[in-house]
Amino acid sequence: MDAPFTGSVFLGMSVDGFIARPDGDLAWLTGGDEGGGGGAGRDGAGEGGDFGFAEFVSGIDALVMGRGTYEVIAPLAEWPYQGKPVHVLSSALAPDPRITLHRSFDEAVAALTAAGYRRVYVDGGRTVHDFLAAGLVGELTLSRVPVLIGEGHTPFGPLPADVQLEHVRTRTFPGGMVQTTYRVRRDA
Repeated sequence: MDAPFTGSVFLGMSVDGFIARPDGDLAWLTGGDEGGGGGAGRDGAGEGGDFGFAEFVSGIDALVMGRGTYEVIAPLAEWPYQGKPVHVLSSALAPDPRITLHRSFDEAVAALTAAGYRRVYVDGGRTVHDFLAAGLVGELTLSRVPVLIGEGHTPFGPLPADVQLEHVRTRTFPGGMVQTTYRVRRDA
């Protein structure tokens, strides 16, 4: 699928590739004790500030996410995307003045294209997978927290073709988190 924008992914995940437990729990990622997780905030794994997230968000024009990701972010005391248009894929959410709702993937892509965005932050497991499958992701930054959770939600799964990646950089943080950025190869 052709679009004038590039999708960029920035995800925290377990070493075994999960972004949340099957029930949606993120305590292992944020340093909580639920489920026995290690977490980014425990034993120094969270040292190092925001791990480049603020810089990443400053370089995007808009965000697109799924309902599940929105439901995690919506109740936060401070809306983390001030000044950035946020598009949410959902057929069940009630309107929220902070977001633009889209009932389908195609509707969201059309709206992002019509708005003239150049770089769009793609967030949430199913949403990342759908954008990858459509060939609309140009860059992935994956921050692997040093914990194995065994099962859960992943943005990766069956794709119509291999997605070839080119390594851009890898950074390590105190506590063991490893962050790697890849560019999607279009010549493959």
